Formats: sequence, C-alpha cells, structure tokens
Amino acid sequence: MSETGANDSESHEQASGMADTDETTLVALVAARAADDQKGSNTVVLKVGDVLGVTEFFVITAAPNRRLVRRLVEEIEDRVRAATGRSPVRSEGVQEQQWVLVDYGDVVVHVFLDEVRDFYEIERLYRDVPVITWAE
Repeated sequence: MSETGANDSESHEQASGMADTDETTLVALVAARAADDQKGSNTVVLKVGDVLGVTEFFVITAAPNRRLVRRLVEEIEDRVRAATGRSPVRSEGVQEQQWVLVDYGDVVVHVFLDEVRDFYEIERLYRDVPVITWAE
C-alpha cells in the first residue's frame, strides 16, 4: 500500500464516512484507490478547496515509467466512471505521459512520472492543507 502521509490527527481528516453522501469526496477516494491498486506510488489526497477556490481536492500519485503513468490514468478514469458516472472535464499531458492532469472540476488528479514529481514537489506548495485518509 502507498504512503498516505503522516498520521498526525490534526493534519488529517477521515473521509470514509463522507463518501456515501459527497460525490466530490467519492471521486477523490476512488481515484486514489485506483492509483494505489495499479501500483501508483506515494498517493496522497489533499483538500485544497480553502486555498484554491477552483477545486476541492488534489489527488497526487506517481509511477516509475510512462507506460505505468498511462495505465494509472486509464484505471482512474475507468473506476471514477464506474463509481459515479463521471468523465473528466479535460485531461492534459496525456501524450507526453510525464505529468498528466485529469480534471473532474471539483477534483484534479495529478499523475506524475517519478522524476517529474520529485522536480516539481507539488505537495510542498500545499503543505498546510489537510491530507485526507483514503486507504480502506
């Protein structure tokens, strides 16, 4: 199982009870679990809505090669569609397979090639936002 961040109860929010009633949270949880099931590494869900205002959650994951980046994106899209009936509003970076952004509007999924994630350190920019526990 991938890392879900530190277990500091003040910086984490338990989302499992919200998934039944909150489709936005469900999309984020399904995306994170799909990435983890397909060997995405260091998958995290960040609640960024209070600081960004244009989306509620970021799901961030990575893969060691471009083929796995593509597989993660496909699996996330399939699982979210199966669970919610939703498809992405748009996707970017699909051809390059280095940093693919899958935008559901209220949830943005970032699938990185490992070295690209290490370079951009996107989590560092949002280190003060709550980390959502997504593992079952």
